[in-house]
Amino acid sequence: MSTLADFDADLLSGPRKDLGEYVGKVVLIVNTASKCGLTPQFEGLQRLYDEFGPEEFVVLGFPCSQFAGQEFSDAEAIGDFCQANYGVTFPMFAKINVNGRHAHPLYKWMKKERHGRLTGVIPWNFTKFLLDRTGQVIGRYSPDDLPESLIPDIRAALAAGK
Repeated sequence: MSTLADFDADLLSGPRKDLGEYVGKVVLIVNTASKCGLTPQFEGLQRLYDEFGPEEFVVLGFPCSQFAGQEFSDAEAIGDFCQANYGVTFPMFAKINVNGRHAHPLYKWMKKERHGRLTGVIPWNFTKFLLDRTGQVIGRYSPDDLPESLIPDIRAALAAGK
């Protein structure tokens, strides 16, 4: 059975990151976009990271431009935008695909673990996956689910790992 520890990804700043380093934490993974109507969710995601980070919680952002081309093409522009507009300090990764033949293996696995309403396809920017401390997917949330609405599930996942 796969876990988060089986994957790695390039950070927005360049180096490759072993995602196994996050096992032991509750992890929220989100496909993001800088030029989307849902982009203000960055603010809520950062609040979650600030509030629960000390309890071994982390948000991981994965920029994606598969939905109406709503992400900058340049990694530096993505990072600058997220920092300047939303004060993002949680880890951001290099732009990836979340659907299709070239989807990142992490997203292929998460979609298999938690299908959407009708299919395993990511429908839009800001689809969210919650993983427990063992690196297993325990929740999937739609783009319209605001970060604040995940607080009860995050608290439960944090409490379960104690």
